[in-house]
Order: sequence, then structure tokens, then C-alpha cells
Amino acid sequence: MEDPVSRFRVEGQHAVVTGGGDGIGRAAALLLAAAGARVSIFDRAAGKAEAVAAEVNAAGGLAAGYAVDVTDEPALEEAFSDAAEKHSRLDILVNNAGIAIRKPATDLPLEDWNRVIGVNLTGMFLAARIAARHMLAFGSGGAIINTASIMGLSGGLYPNVAYQTSKGGVVNMTRALALEWAPAIRVNAIAPTFVNTPLIAGLMSNPDTVAVINAATPLGRIAEPDEIASSILFLASPAAAMITGTILPVDGGYLAR
Repeated sequence: MEDPVSRFRVEGQHAVVTGGGDGIGRAAALLLAAAGARVSIFDRAAGKAEAVAAEVNAAGGLAAGYAVDVTDEPALEEAFSDAAEKHSRLDILVNNAGIAIRKPATDLPLEDWNRVIGVNLTGMFLAARIAARHMLAFGSGGAIINTASIMGLSGGLYPNVAYQTSKGGVVNMTRALALEWAPAIRVNAIAPTFVNTPLIAGLMSNPDTVAVINAATPLGRIAEPDEIASSILFLASPAAAMITGTILPVDGGYLAR
């Protein structure tokens, strides 16, 4: 009889994690490796990608780091091709690269708007499209997990219109791609709350801001990267074989209000 817990493992699979150099991406890379995956870590910062790969390898896993910007389509194509050929497969994409520029909408330069949309939405589409081509070519199916946000499902707490718009786009892109690529590829998204990562370090440096966020969250605190990574592993694993087109909030109850 099959051990039911084994369905939460991804033994022998190959996962690409974008934005894998820190925060949620790093936690996801480490957890996927611990669950049996070989991991390719993509990040704009070569040093960060290589450092996370070194962590995986030191723990007995198999990983490699790639310096790549998700808005650079030729470079992204090259990195995916190298990683997929090296492992002769591509099973999982954790589509996680993202940035935020917090300014009131009336003060937000078009350059900043374009940068956020370029990374968070267009870059995510490019990575998903390239990954899907490889998954379909290998013929073994796959799972794509996009990082959306509670800000893509709500108006948020602070002025952050470019980020909120980009994550709203990720929500519906996830649904559209899930329908287009079914049944071969499952496409889902997580929608995290505020997470203790470098992305929100500026907010977390203000105790009053932390108090506001905690008060808006029924569980009373921000999330840790490992808690988000657990939901990513679930959606990537055979345990979620009947789940596609879903946006999974990991938000401490924020959206229940």
C-alpha cells in the first residue's frame, strides 16, 4: 500500500524557482529540495542564487544557481534551456520573482509603474510560457505555482498601486493559463499576506506599521517564508493533483474580514 504521506513529496522532479535568492523563493527552493526535487534557482543576483544552491547541496540535495532577470526574455530562455537539458526534464515552476515600489498613485512615475508591471506580471508570464513549452515538450506534464498576493485580491493597507495591479493580473493570468494548459499542466497561485522578507523590510522597520498589519490579520502576525513555502510544496506535489486554477490565500485570515 502506498504511503499517503509520499504524495506530498516531489522525488526526482526538477523545479525552477525564480526570485529564489532570498525570502519566499529561498524557502521554497530549500523545501522542494528536502522533498526530493532537483532545484534550479534563478535570481538577478548571481551571488544570492549561488548561495541558496550551496545551501541545498550542503544539505545533500542537488541545485544550481543562475543569474537571470525575468524581464530579459533571451536570457530567461537560455537559463531554462540549460536547466531543463541538464536534468532532461522540467516538472515544477515556482514563479516568484517580484518587486514593489510603494508611492501614492499621484506621485508614481511611469518608469516605476512599468518596472513593477514588467517584473511582476510580464516577467511572470514569460517564465510561465517558457516553462510550459519545456514541460509540454518532455510530455510529462507539470505544475506551475505563481506568487500572487493578498494585494491582488484586495485594496490593501498602503498606497502600492503598481504592485496591487500586477498581482491582480497574476490572479487572472493564473486562471487563464490553468484553463489553456489543462490537463497537461496544473497552474495555481498562492496569495500570501505580509511576509517577513526583504521585500517588506522598510515597512517592518516601523513598529506602528507592524501594529497596523497585525491588527488587520486575525492570526495577529505576519507570516514567515517557510509558512508560504509549505503551500507551494503542496500545490507542486501529487497531493494537489486535482487542483488547478486556484488562488490559495496564505494570509492569517486577512481576506476573511
